[in-house]
Amino acid sequence: MERSSREQWTRPKTMKKDFIATQRYLIMSPRKIRLVAAIVRKMKPTEAIEKLPFVQKRAGEPLLKVVKNAMASARNAGVSDLDLIFKEIQIGEGPRLKRGMAASRGRWHAFKHRMAHIRVVLTTKEVVKKVEKKAEVKKEEVKTEVKAVKTVKKVAKKGTTK
Repeated sequence: MERSSREQWTRPKTMKKDFIATQRYLIMSPRKIRLVAAIVRKMKPTEAIEKLPFVQKRAGEPLLKVVKNAMASARNAGVSDLDLIFKEIQIGEGPRLKRGMAASRGRWHAFKHRMAHIRVVLTTKEVVKKVEKKAEVKKEEVKTEVKAVKTVKKVAKKGTTK
């Protein structure tokens, strides 16, 4: 049962797949981006794309771009937007730019421009069919009914032999 070399392997629809998008070296403090990321984690990706433009934080725009990029990767793979959920949103620290400002009396006040790395991972939902669950429940009900009927028949047989 070997495949020919020309045959392409296709992923079964039941398997989960991850779609990753990153933005690196963003000159914005990771702490400020994490505030927006905490809000977005609770949403679905489609909902996040709708609401992120209206978040009153500067970090909303770069995060929106990364989420859109991850969703575009999923679309290219043939996955519906509605089947996606956030697996993780990571906000990491990048290098720091050391800068400073001239101060009075010939001094120098140093400060650091912090950089951040954003990593968004989307995954497909587990599609659990309720029909299968209902079928399993019905089978269990039938088994209990059959057991009840057998016990009733045994009791009836015992009562007729007397």
